[in-house]
Amino acid sequence: MSGSQTVVSTETTVGFASVRRQALWVVGGQVLVALAGAAVGYVMRGALAAESALIGGGIGATATFVQVLIGLRNSAGQTPQAVVRGFYRGSAMKLVVTVVLFALVLRGRHLAATPLFVTYVATFFVYWLALARTFRTQVQRETLSRMEHRDR
Repeated sequence: MSGSQTVVSTETTVGFASVRRQALWVVGGQVLVALAGAAVGYVMRGALAAESALIGGGIGATATFVQVLIGLRNSAGQTPQAVVRGFYRGSAMKLVVTVVLFALVLRGRHLAATPLFVTYVATFFVYWLALARTFRTQVQRETLSRMEHRDR
């Protein structure tokens, strides 16, 4: 894009490092949800439910990981428009990966539908936890900043 400026600063680089950490925290949380879903499935309904839950949660975590890799690749120091384009590319790839993985899984084997889909959906709750965590951190920073400003 001609005429657009790329701004690289310590603040933006640190900010993107934080975003990447948060995104990988979401993926890790989703893996834990998949494992917990498999454990619950095994205890409540046996091996087929556990396998189905693990696959459902695995699809959610894998798709999110692809979104993170593509969406945040080379984001630091880019223009806001480039960051948004990366986010949209990552989101589109997440959708493609999700559809392809579900098509392969549902076509290739007999699975228990309820644990598969419940655990897949449960991976989305990790986003809410991440959002709450981010919001809490932001409120804490703003409160600390106000207190420092007031004390000057």
